[in-house]
Amino acid sequence: MRHPSGGPKRLLVLLAVLLTAPAADAQDGRPAILRDVGIEPRLGRAVPMNVPLNEAGRTLELRRIVRGRPSILALVYYRCPMLCGQVLSGLVSGLGLVTLDAGADFEVVVVSIDPRESSRLAAERRKALFPPARAREARGWHFLTAQKASIDRLADAVGFRYAYDARNDQFAHAAAVFVLTPSGRLSRALYGIEYAPLDLRLSLVEASAGRVGSVVDQVLLYCFHYEPEKGRYGATIMGILRLGALATLFGVVFLIFRLHRPSRGGA
Repeated sequence: MRHPSGGPKRLLVLLAVLLTAPAADAQDGRPAILRDVGIEPRLGRAVPMNVPLNEAGRTLELRRIVRGRPSILALVYYRCPMLCGQVLSGLVSGLGLVTLDAGADFEVVVVSIDPRESSRLAAERRKALFPPARAREARGWHFLTAQKASIDRLADAVGFRYAYDARNDQFAHAAAVFVLTPSGRLSRALYGIEYAPLDLRLSLVEASAGRVGSVVDQVLLYCFHYEPEKGRYGATIMGILRLGALATLFGVVFLIFRLHRPSRGGA
């Protein structure tokens, strides 16, 4: 899915960074409503899996939606004129390049933070992201609404702080998605409106404790580690050096084996 380019996109990225940054004191010059907005991920904290959510008119607990799989949680609202659409588009684009299957390896849980929004509005947002020609790609994606109590429980559990701006009838919030383990603990938070396929894949592999992914993913996790302050994965020098040393050792052993192996035509 294409993203807007140029000035508007840079403005959205800047806004996402500002809102995601740890809150400064009250004298930081931000509008009062933004001082309580941000993300303070509580890694390892249990997310309430019994929280009731509404999907297409049915009330389901979160545990029934994720079905024992790792999941990606996005807290947005469907009428959002700015960040939310970018968050969802970025997630669709990033996951489109990940060779794991939503609905089989993991679930995507999109929950509106506006308790006034309806299942019909959620369905419209789903259709906008996945038109009929791409309907198969929507497998494993859940567009949900909820009561305020349920929304607040989810937001508090993952450290997502937002505020309602009554004057403009909008919600002030940061841009991020949260990766949960199958048992419902917060494993990782990925910031911004664009999500690198490597970050998405490694976060899902880690959250699953190796139940999804491949041996290659385990090797990558040896070389990359999650950076909580940045909300993404970065290369670890020691991991790369150790992997290089191990590869060199295997290469030397293989060479010695080849040199000392008797030839087929020998006595």
